[in-house]
Amino acid sequence: MRRIFSWWALSILWSALAAVPAVAGHGEDWTVLTLKASYVKWLLDGGQTLVFIDLRPEEEYRKGHLPGARSFPLTELRSRFQRIPKTGLVVLYCACPSQEIEAAYLFLRREGYRNIAVMDEGFPVWVKKEYPVER
Repeated sequence: MRRIFSWWALSILWSALAAVPAVAGHGEDWTVLTLKASYVKWLLDGGQTLVFIDLRPEEEYRKGHLPGARSFPLTELRSRFQRIPKTGLVVLYCACPSQEIEAAYLFLRREGYRNIAVMDEGFPVWVKKEYPVER
């Protein structure tokens, strides 16, 4: 039941994501799809395949990251983004100001990614909630 509900919830997210584009002053812009850390953990516990993209500097990533996360420091995102899959749910996170992760999200949207969301509470909240961390 849990898996069925989570797939249903994801389909709602995808539908909402497809419906949020809005025209801005200089091209297309989108509302950033954000997920709470607790929801991300719920999806993970439910067996959902998630791709975590850690946007923090490499040194911070090496100290600890979400299970299976891939390191894509913000400073390298533009040169490496093609390695991020365009299928499955990709969850971006960092420990940075919201403007920085939102800029990364919008950049990826402009590059054709429709499968991305931001864990809006970032890595510090994940750790504070004592959710699993890999080193």
